[in-house]
Amino acid sequence: MAYTPSRFLTFEEFLNQYGNNPRYELADGELIDMEPTGHHEAVGGKLATKISVEIERQNLPWLIPRTCIVSPFANEATARRPDVVILDETVLSNEPLWSREPVITLGRSIKLVVEVVSTNWETDYARKVEEYALFGIPEYWIVDYKGLGGIEFIGRPKQPTFTVCRLVGEDYQKQRYRLGEAIASEHLPELRLQLDDVMPR
Repeated sequence: MAYTPSRFLTFEEFLNQYGNNPRYELADGELIDMEPTGHHEAVGGKLATKISVEIERQNLPWLIPRTCIVSPFANEATARRPDVVILDETVLSNEPLWSREPVITLGRSIKLVVEVVSTNWETDYARKVEEYALFGIPEYWIVDYKGLGGIEFIGRPKQPTFTVCRLVGEDYQKQRYRLGEAIASEHLPELRLQLDDVMPR
């Protein structure tokens, strides 16, 4: 992830200039180039596919948008682009911007969000944990397929780790999974998934 030196942007300026470019996020007015790699995109794509199949199998009124911006705080110039986001289609009519552009401003619209870890692991394990919890997203998955996160977050020895964060009250309770372990999701309890299933080949 590279920080692009420039003047600070408002959320509206970001939408106008970068809304259609999935490469960029905004954090406190600062433009962030996420520099995705092919492996990163492969992991995110495999996860989206597996989740989509389960949503369809259970006939849930949820969807995974192709592109989506999450604006967690109304008064802050922050715009996140989760690698995978599951939306509840039954409540999207309450989203003030949705009919014009794929922007989510209400936490209750999101059932689950996934971030695939890259070189910006500190953001995924710290800042986004706080942002998504404050926004009220009930489940947040951190998929660290390279084992890049700090030892505090993924343990020792460092290795590929899948962390499921479940919102309890105002904070996330975290459960770590390694290769070969079945991942448990409260929102998709019947989903059969291991980190092995989404690793790049």
